[in-house]
This record gives sequence, structure tokens and C-alpha cells, in this order.
Amino acid sequence: MEKQRHIVMVHGASHGAWCWYKVAALLKSSGHKVTALDLAACGVNPEQVHQLKSISDYSEPLMDFMMSLPSEERVILVAHSFGGLVVSFAMERFPDKVSAGVFATAMMPGPDLSYKTLIEEYNRRIRIDEPDNPSTSQLFGPKSLSTYLYQLSPPEDLMLGMMLRRPHPLFSNDAIEREAVFSRNRYGAVPRIYIVCGQDNMVNQDLQRWVIRTNPPDEVKVIPDSDHMVMFSKPQELCSCLEEIAKKYA
Repeated sequence: MEKQRHIVMVHGASHGAWCWYKVAALLKSSGHKVTALDLAACGVNPEQVHQLKSISDYSEPLMDFMMSLPSEERVILVAHSFGGLVVSFAMERFPDKVSAGVFATAMMPGPDLSYKTLIEEYNRRIRIDEPDNPSTSQLFGPKSLSTYLYQLSPPEDLMLGMMLRRPHPLFSNDAIEREAVFSRNRYGAVPRIYIVCGQDNMVNQDLQRWVIRTNPPDEVKVIPDSDHMVMFSKPQELCSCLEEIAKKYA
């Protein structure tokens, strides 16, 4: 009997564990153990965005989960979008508990790619039609969701996103940069796989390829016809990628 792998999924900005419902069901039906987490002030997590003072506060649910794992258990961490930063923190802090880090059109800083450089490149290349608002949080509007994130996803999943999204906390880039320190002997010891989403209107393929060139992962997989919300637009293809990764690295 094939051993059971534990796959832990981390959502992106304004989303929650709920966004993984299709992929989680597929992976569970194939015999995998699946955990989808809500980060702080996301999904059904009871904290409110104004209570979060740092990126560590936002990331705390994943760190608490990693600390709770039995010492001998290792997991595959799967990040979507902004969740890549949180998964990178977990890889640096718990390298012995992570079999692989998977970055699906996700932020992927590292020893040779600082968060500051990464976010500057994101800000230079990403243009979203949202009002200029220097507040402490942001929320994607319906037009941005339908145009940039969900344009190839089923309409019912777009509606779900509109109903369940929550404000995303905004921390200063300098504050995040001070915490986002990644070493070769810890973060760098964990295999990384990047999944390119070919029709992503939010983080376009050129930007994804720039991240890959600047901080090369161990492996690159491509889902050509996926929008930004790969778990909605191409759940079967994402599931297949994750099963291949689980078999190879876990």
C-alpha cells in the first residue's frame, strides 16, 4: 500500500482555506492527508485585520501548525500567490519538517532574492485598477476579481470569492524585509517546485518566469491554461501536479 502523504495548503491574499475545496477533495479521494489553513484574519479565522501588527502575526496559524506536528512527520507545503511568503517563512523555520515547498504562481523570495527586490518587481509589473488607498488593508473589488484573478474560473467560484473574501493586511515593505531573511542552509535545504499558471492576468507569465530565473527552484511545472486562481480554473491539473510532487519528494 502506497504511503499517505500530508499536503498542507496556504491561500493567497484576501482568500482562505475555502479556496482549496476542489483540490482538497481530489487529493483526499486519492488517499492523501490534506490540511488547508486559514491565515490570521482570513477565512473563518476570528482575528480581525486591524489586530495584526506584523507579517508574523499574519503567518502565525501556519507556524503554530508546524510546531504542532509530531517530530517525525514531514509535510509538503503548497503556496498560492502571497501565501508563498508565508510558506517561505515556514521553510526557513522548520526545514526538517518540510519535504518540499510548492509555489503556484506564488511569491518566492530566497537567499538571492530579497523580499524588497521581489515586491518592487511585482509593483512595477502588476497594474490593478483599484483606488489609491494608503490604508492598512486592501480588498479586491468585483472587477479586479473577474478580470485579473478569476477570468477563466467557473462563475460560481467567482461568486464564492466575492462572498468570502476578506481585507488583506498591508504591512510596510521595510517591516516585512526585516523579517524575511532566508538562509541557504535552512530555506535552501528544502526542495522547491514552482507551478507556472500560463493565463494568469494578475502575476503574468513573464513575471513568474522572472521569479524562476532570479531564484531558481529545483523543478518547474506549467499549467498552460490556468488563470491566477489555478485551484478553481484547473483543479484536476493542479491535483495531478501535486500528486507527482508528493510521489517524488515525500
